[in-house]
Amino acid sequence: MASIPALATRVRPVDPACPDPAALGEAAALLREGALVAFPTETVYGLGADGLNGDAVARIYAAKGRPSSNPLILHVDGLSMARSLVRTWPAAAIRLAEAFWPGPLTLVLPRRDAVPDAVTGGGDTVALRMPAHRVPLGLIGRLGRPLAAPSANLSERISPTLAAHVLEDLEGRIPLVLDGGPTTRGLESTVVDLSGETARILRPGPIPPRLLQRLLGSVGTLQTAPAAGPAPSPGLGLRHYAPRLPLHLRAEGEPPPVSGPLAWLALGEGAEPSPPEITRVAMPRDPEAYGARLYATLRSLDRPAFRRIVVDLPPATEGWAAVHDRLRRAAAAPVRA
Repeated sequence: MASIPALATRVRPVDPACPDPAALGEAAALLREGALVAFPTETVYGLGADGLNGDAVARIYAAKGRPSSNPLILHVDGLSMARSLVRTWPAAAIRLAEAFWPGPLTLVLPRRDAVPDAVTGGGDTVALRMPAHRVPLGLIGRLGRPLAAPSANLSERISPTLAAHVLEDLEGRIPLVLDGGPTTRGLESTVVDLSGETARILRPGPIPPRLLQRLLGSVGTLQTAPAAGPAPSPGLGLRHYAPRLPLHLRAEGEPPPVSGPLAWLALGEGAEPSPPEITRVAMPRDPEAYGARLYATLRSLDRPAFRRIVVDLPPATEGWAAVHDRLRRAAAAPVRA
């Protein structure tokens, strides 16, 4: 990972329901200067830069240690800004934006030349989202430009749902974190590619396929990510959202862990006894509640006191698709150079 100049990282609290205009003004001033600012959204904390400033966007990759072929999402504050960034705005985009914006849905469309290569990884499409959170919307409004913003963590690490998580990874790498408390969704947005003849889900998220199908009729899924070149969407790396400890996915019917020291994310309270060297955490049986708690729970257990983390796989149903996606990537082995 390339070294970057050490910075004094300041944390400034903001009320997510009514953000302090002075805090937003300070953050917007930094963004105009090409600096990076971390901020809450309804999904996870984002690491933002002026999305039309290629040099500023490059600082995101440096701060995160992120591969340059992994594209970023541009966050917008409305349809007018979104349409100014793409060559086409098809009927499918109109229907989806009307139904789910602001909210946890990202649309992938052919980009205009004004969008820097650094945002798209050099690809011909751009990912757009209008967040349902007053802090990023306030920043975009003051900046007057879209915000490029992946999750505010080191590359491949667990996404942050608290300002404290941002500091764990990025303290000394960015000048400002806006602390708006815990995020509500806890998992990243659903990503839908509308750049081809058929809509495709590139990344599952809070918007389930059945709701997309009601509006679009037919929705495909990405079968495999490209082996080389720019990815069509963020979040497609084989290993992503991962703790430092090894993570084992316990399938239904597999015996429970019997020796530690390890952490165990059990699905529901259950009746299986746990020996003292196993720290068992009961996770919700509701997929939305589970997703909201997953990253914070993994971060709290990712420590030297344990040898590994065991996670019960939830049901293989549509409602759990986003959780399955995140767990599968979190459990992938690190790629060795």
